Amino acid sequence: MTLMIQLKRAYDKPVRDDGFRILVDRLWPRGVRKEDLRLDTWAKALAPSTTLRQWFAHDPARWTEFCKRYRAELASANASETIEELLKLARSAKTITLVYAAKDTEHNEAVVLRELFTRIAEHLHGDP
Repeated sequence: MTLMIQLKRAYDKPVRDDGFRILVDRLWPRGVRKEDLRLDTWAKALAPSTTLRQWFAHDPARWTEFCKRYRAELASANASETIEELLKLARSAKTITLVYAAKDTEHNEAVVLRELFTRIAEHLHGDP
């Protein structure tokens, strides 16, 4: 079974095809009600630290360094174990949607997390 891991802004309307929805921000998205977000879980532990998030400030010029620092945070926090647990929770879903609030769809933590989720899912399930 191939698992699709997609990204979606918290301000975009949830749809059935989103599958298992995981909020990956440390802070709750402004102005969004809990019932409107329709999450399966909130993975605060996978979010960048407050220090890193504030340093990055969604500045594309800092993207490469942000990715490097964020990957280091994820490695030291044993994020792989958390992601494995989330993948097990979502095992019946064909799709996992990583939900984030950032306006920039190309430079945010969910982009980095999708790579990690994909790598771990392939390892666990033997997907090509």
